[in-house]
This record gives sequence, structure tokens and C-alpha cells, in this order.
Amino acid sequence: MDRFEIQGGVPLNGTITASGNKNAALKLLPACLLTEEPVTLHNVPDIADVHTMIQLVRSVGADVVNEGGGTLRIHARDVDASVIDRQLTTQIRASIVLAGPLLARAGYLELPPPGGDVIGRRRVDTHVLAMKALGAECEFNSHFVFKTSGLRGADILLDEASVTATENTIMAAVLAQGTTVIRNAASEPHVQDLCHFLNTLGAQIEGIGSNTLHIHGGDRLHGGGVRVGADVIEGGSLLGAANVARGPVRIQNAAPQHLHMIQLVFNRLGVHWEVDGDDVIVPEYQPLKVVSDLGDQIPEIKAQPWPAFPSDLLSIALVVATQAEGTVLFHEWMYENRFFFVDKLIYMGARAVLCDPHRCLIQGRSQLHGERDRITSPDIRAGMSLLLAALCAEGTTVIRNVAQIDRGYENVEGKLKALGAKVERLREE
Repeated sequence: MDRFEIQGGVPLNGTITASGNKNAALKLLPACLLTEEPVTLHNVPDIADVHTMIQLVRSVGADVVNEGGGTLRIHARDVDASVIDRQLTTQIRASIVLAGPLLARAGYLELPPPGGDVIGRRRVDTHVLAMKALGAECEFNSHFVFKTSGLRGADILLDEASVTATENTIMAAVLAQGTTVIRNAASEPHVQDLCHFLNTLGAQIEGIGSNTLHIHGGDRLHGGGVRVGADVIEGGSLLGAANVARGPVRIQNAAPQHLHMIQLVFNRLGVHWEVDGDDVIVPEYQPLKVVSDLGDQIPEIKAQPWPAFPSDLLSIALVVATQAEGTVLFHEWMYENRFFFVDKLIYMGARAVLCDPHRCLIQGRSQLHGERDRITSPDIRAGMSLLLAALCAEGTTVIRNVAQIDRGYENVEGKLKALGAKVERLREE
């Protein structure tokens, strides 16, 4: 197991490039199972969760060739979904999105429950209800058993705007007979990327980017290729790092068209940046200060479905707030364990109150201090947030269990070192 050792207080300076979108790649790989012809994916991030999904796709019969430089070639001539490796499915949450394409392609699959970050209850009921609406049967004991004699289009109102349930339903519907309407659909950038990709393979999906999708099903899709877009969560994380470590930093290919709400929220913490084409530029130094609500009231930063502020950046914004003058309340209504890293920030000197599992009050600016013994990464986003805290802390911080960070961030220490940060990866004894 690896750990990071970070010497804090070193200003960042330079240019880095955003990696491919983790959440997009984890859905585009299963989508390749929908066609018998070869598909090529470019700009796939080299991260642990993607490695696990590649193993899962291979385990059901697809050939996956890594051509280097982030390019994968996938060919699913035949698929066998009768038994999917439980050890692999429990490693990532995205394993649940195998259900849609395998049900559409094979008509039957046995799927162990998904795993992933322990950030709270993550229900899968919406997936099951959508598959049933398309004509599938589903049983659950220790694992899911999906089967169908043929999927058919349906008018489906999702009971929550779940990203993965939307993606699962899309992938099942493109090979269903007739037209499917998905209402209350999620519309995150990676959901849009999935839809555009499937359309290049011959699917007919309308309403992309909205919360109502119309999908005209067909018998088969052909091969093709696509470039995975930039990871807006990685981009937002690096923007946070540049600000707590006092820039200047240019992030290339950062997909600024998807950063508007993120920018609005970060602006409330005194964070500003400039856009130059596809790049985002953080100024050298800007005083961080919380912008109060009208009447000098304490502002609230709350995660909500896209196009609102994403849950995956809430912990990043929380660390930025520790470096901003003023008080702000963070509200995570979806996941009750999202803030279960705040105690580690308090060890480092943050003035924070965990009001309940869903709310945290931050009063800044706090001078953080290095911590060698008590910092462990509990999940992907919390781990990255603790890395940001270490960058602006006085002294040295050691973060353990960094395999969690590796699941979602490609070569994060290499990127930060390219900006001048003093971050070393060491092997735990």
C-alpha cells in the first residue's frame, strides 16, 4: 500500500493537462458491449477504476487491447453474462451499468451488487424499475438476476435523477424494440458523452442535455470510435489546488463549457479564473473571501443534480473554504458519509463543525498544519481533498491509503510535481 508525503506551503506554478473523464470512460467501456463490431476509445484515463472496468468487460467475453497513449480497442463479438466476477463488481460502483448493455445484448445476466466508495447509501432500485419497464424480469437474493425474452420501448419516469440509472436505461433502450422516453433523466456531461457516442454507432437518441430523452430502438449498432472528454471533477479539483496553493496555473483542455456552475460556486469563496479557449487560467494570487448572502447571512453551498454544483466537488470546495475569510455552510443531502473526513481537517487546524452527517460549517481562514500520523484517505474525493489541505499546510503531511485517490485521479502526484509541489509517493512497510 502506498502513501503520499507532502511538504506544504509551496506555491504552484505552471501548466498541466486535464485527463479524460473518469465517469464517462466507466460507461463508454460497457457501452462497447452493445455492438459486435470493434470500437476505439481515445483519451481513456489511466486510473484504477478504469482498470477494473476493463477486467469486467473482458470477463464477459470482449477483447480489449491497450494501444497505448490512452487508446483502447474493444471488440465484443460474443458476450457471456451468466456469471460476472463478484470480486471485481464490489470494487467499483459503476459495475451496475453492465446491466443495461448485457441485458440488451445477451438477454440474461447474473450481477453481484456493486461496490465503490462508502459515502452513504446508494440505492439501485431505480435501475431495477427501469429494466422492468423495458420488459425485463429481475430477482435479487445475494445477487441480481436479470432476464428478458426481448426488450421493448416504454415511457419511463425515473423516481430519481440518478446518473447511473439514466445511463443503464439508455444503453438498454438503444437495442429495445420501439421508442423509449426517459423522463427525469440525469444530464451530466458524461451522460451527454454517452448519448453522443451511441449516436455515432447508429443509435437514435434525441433530447441530449435535457432531462427528457427520446430513444428510437434498433436491432444492432455498428463500430466506431470516440475521444473521452475532459474530466470536470479533476479540473475542479486542480482549480481548488491552484487556489489553496496560490497559483498561477493553466489547466489545458479543461472543458470550460461545463464549469459554469462550478465557477459560480467557487466565486462565492473568492475563487476566480479566466478562460482561454479550452484552457482555464488561475491567477497568481487572489485573496479568498466568502461572499455573504443578502443581509450578511451565512451562505450555503449545496450539491444538487446537474447543471447545479456536483456532489463530487463538495469536499474540494470545503477545503478551499478553510482558506477563505468568512463562514459558509456546506450541505450534502445525498450521501450521509461524504463529510466523514472533516475530523482529519480538524486535526490539521481547520475550524469546522460537523453539524450532522449532511451539514458542515466552515469558518476560515485557518492556518493548517502538517499531520503525519492520523490522515488516511477514506474515498476518492475525500482523499483528493486531504491532498489539497496538505498542499497549503505548514510542515509535512502523510496521507495513507492513497489507492483510493488512484481510483479516480490519473498520476495526481506527477501533475502536482510538474507544478512545483513537493509530493512523494512512498511504499508503506
